[in-house]
Amino acid sequence: MVVDETKLNEFIGKVVNEWGAAEGALITFIGDKLGLFKAMIGTAGVTSDELAKKTGTHPRIIKEWLAAQAAGGYVTYDHLKDTYTLPEEHAMALTDENSPAYVAGFYQSLVILFKY
Repeated sequence: MVVDETKLNEFIGKVVNEWGAAEGALITFIGDKLGLFKAMIGTAGVTSDELAKKTGTHPRIIKEWLAAQAAGGYVTYDHLKDTYTLPEEHAMALTDENSPAYVAGFYQSLVILFKY
């Protein structure tokens, strides 16, 4: 069998991209379930410790969650202040169940698929 390494590498890249998307969906669901997004509304930026305290969660887990959300573009990170902010437009889509832009329900339905 002759393997085209370029095609193989392209396929592996696609798979890794899909893994990242799947993980991103799961951690977004966790943020919704734990009320992390809602706890960020109206803040001028929170540290991971502040968000953990506000939500009764473990600071180390929140630090990792925030970093992943920032990498995915869901929250913004201010490296000078070491704070994270949920933009108003993102809050509308992730927390306002009455908004026509509400998307959190989709993440809830995706988690059901991961169970099977």
